[in-house]
Amino acid sequence: MQYNYSNALLNTYEADGNMLQDADNVLLVCSTKQLNRLKLQPSLLMAATKALEDNKTQVFTILGNKRNFLVTTPRRNAEELRLAGALVFKNLKKRQSKSAKFKGLKQFSEAECYALLEGFLLSSYAFVKYKKEKSQDDKIDIYLPSTVLSADRLAELKVLVEAVSLTKTLVNEPVNYMDAVRFSEVATEAGRQFGFETEILHRDKIEALKMGGLLAVNKGSETPPTFNVFHYRPANAVNAKPLVLVGKGVMFDTGGYSLKTGGVMSGMKCDMAGGAAVLGIVSAIAGNRVPYHVIGLVPATDNKISSNALVVDDVITMMDGTTVEVQNTDAEGRLVLADALTYAKKFDPELVIDMATLTGASAAITGSFGIAVLGDAQGAIDELKTVGETVYERLVQLPLWKEYRELLKSSIADLKNIGGSIGGVSTSSLFLKHFTDYPWLHLDIAGAAFVKEAKGYRQSGATAVPVRLVYEFVKRHMNKG
Repeated sequence: MQYNYSNALLNTYEADGNMLQDADNVLLVCSTKQLNRLKLQPSLLMAATKALEDNKTQVFTILGNKRNFLVTTPRRNAEELRLAGALVFKNLKKRQSKSAKFKGLKQFSEAECYALLEGFLLSSYAFVKYKKEKSQDDKIDIYLPSTVLSADRLAELKVLVEAVSLTKTLVNEPVNYMDAVRFSEVATEAGRQFGFETEILHRDKIEALKMGGLLAVNKGSETPPTFNVFHYRPANAVNAKPLVLVGKGVMFDTGGYSLKTGGVMSGMKCDMAGGAAVLGIVSAIAGNRVPYHVIGLVPATDNKISSNALVVDDVITMMDGTTVEVQNTDAEGRLVLADALTYAKKFDPELVIDMATLTGASAAITGSFGIAVLGDAQGAIDELKTVGETVYERLVQLPLWKEYRELLKSSIADLKNIGGSIGGVSTSSLFLKHFTDYPWLHLDIAGAAFVKEAKGYRQSGATAVPVRLVYEFVKRHMNKG
């Protein structure tokens, strides 16, 4: 199976690359002084000068025997450079370029080059598997000087983009192909490709473990659940206790008998974006041989309706023995995550990060612009916030006030699975916290994981949030330790 849908191939060239006679040229210009040395036509010089003066990235196409793309790239931050890279890709695709040589990268630092190329490669993803008419020759070969980015950084970027593409594709696939069983098959294949171990628990083992949340949500489905465990423990790991990542793997969410209405069900194939992100993060870490012990946990099922499905007022017993009064079958994500958080205790983790498209309340706060974060590991939250600004997967922290806990009290069970009309992000997080006894934080990615409109280097559909965020967090956390 092929799950990398990137349309750009990154290569390096030595010296001035004279052998690349047929490649288009992409010339990056940061100053008017550079422009004046190029002997451009007056109208083009005037337009490019204005773009630089306005601190604006703009691509100008100069047609001739071969195409030259003049790109104004004023000195900018990492996100603006990613967007510049995305704009270059868009213009090359528009002109149906087959190969292009980057010039002018030496004026940027390695970190700036990385950001520019990251934006270019991320924007090259396309999910075209189900389109009847698709070009087989639409890939662009990109060449850059071998001196601007170290071989290690270039290899790292390629692996990270592969992991991001894998994550996007898992989410973009419809449930009639990507169900819980298929997800486990893809995860096993990813383990072989990127270099980590996979352990797949099927129904008999899930029942033996008494994972009442996962089994309850799965009652309405003809497809059995799976519980996916990913192990990456390098010999040179710098952490004594593992980082455990937990992802919601609801492959499609109808809402169950608390049925989603008003068109809200459309796009609910994305409800496994947290699980896909866990697989993507572990793939990136393992593929780049990051010396950090990481474990991924993904409980996978769909949430459908049948004569035997979970209904409101049911009381279920979770893996740790907690009884839960179900007051909304559309609040199912926390039920499957709770069993995974209980399972995580066996690893004595240094930190657990769970990620899920959990609440509409979160999406109402962040929109597609960021992620809600809650938890009791404030140091890790602060680190993630800093990283989030760098990779532009930003976080807003919401409270875990004790008053919200009162909203989860049940008169007939230990907990209710929903707190009511207020504080939906906080009450859902406090429900999860009940099943932890270790440093923990929760990422609600409901707003950012799947978007309707393409923008910058993000396509419509899956965005692979928070793969780049957690990958960079692990790298920094490792170096800090």
